[in-house]
Amino acid sequence: MQQGKGIKILVVDDEPNILQFLELGLANEGYQVKTAQDGPEAIVLAEQFNPHVVILDVMMPGMDGYEVCQTLKDMKPVAVIMLTAKEEIDDRVKGLTLGADDYMSKPFGFGELLARIQARVRNQFPHLLSEVSVGPFTIDAARKEIKYRDRALDLSPTEFELLKHLVLNHLQVLSKSVILDQVWGYDFGGEENIVEVYIRSLRDKLQDREHRVIRTIRGAGYRVDLL
Repeated sequence: MQQGKGIKILVVDDEPNILQFLELGLANEGYQVKTAQDGPEAIVLAEQFNPHVVILDVMMPGMDGYEVCQTLKDMKPVAVIMLTAKEEIDDRVKGLTLGADDYMSKPFGFGELLARIQARVRNQFPHLLSEVSVGPFTIDAARKEIKYRDRALDLSPTEFELLKHLVLNHLQVLSKSVILDQVWGYDFGGEENIVEVYIRSLRDKLQDREHRVIRTIRGAGYRVDLL
C-alpha cells in the first residue's frame, strides 16, 4: 500500500521503543518519516523537514508537548496529533485549545493512527491525495475516478465518494449513520436505507457477488477488505 506517498510525518516521543515502532510502521506505509526525542529537537527538525503531520507525545521532560504544539502551529501549517497516557478531559481541551488537530490516548492501535493521519491529510492537505493506492484500489481525486485491480469503475459522484470513504477507512467498520454524515452530509434528511442501495450498486460494479470486498458486519456496518 502506498497511501503515504509524498506525505512527511515527524514523530516526537521520549520513548525510543515507540519512536522505532512508529518510524518502521509509517515508513512501510510509504510515508517519509523523521523522529525526535524532545521538544527542541522537534522544532529544529520541523524547520528543516517541513512535515505535513506531527505525531506528538504530551509528557516529555523539559519542553512538553503542549509547548511544542503551540510553537509548531505558530511556525507553519501542520496537522498535530497528540499522544498521551492521560485521559482527563481537561488535558484534551488544553491540547485542542493550543491548536492540536486530534488526540489519541496510549496505548493506541496502529491501524487507528493510520486512519487519523489520513483524515488529517484529507482535511488539511487534500492536494497530496490526488492519487492514492490502497491495496487493489487506486483513487484519483482530481479525475473523480477509482480503479479496482487496474479496471476503472463507472461510478456516479455519490458512488465515488462512498467507495473512496470506505477504502480510505478500510481499517474501520463504518455504521450507516456515520456514512450518511460523512458522505451525504449532516443535513441529509433521507433514510439510512439509501446506504444499502448504494452499497448494493457498488458490489455489482466491483463484481463482489459474495460480499468479500465490501463486507457487512452484522449489527455494526460495513468494512472494505483489501483482497
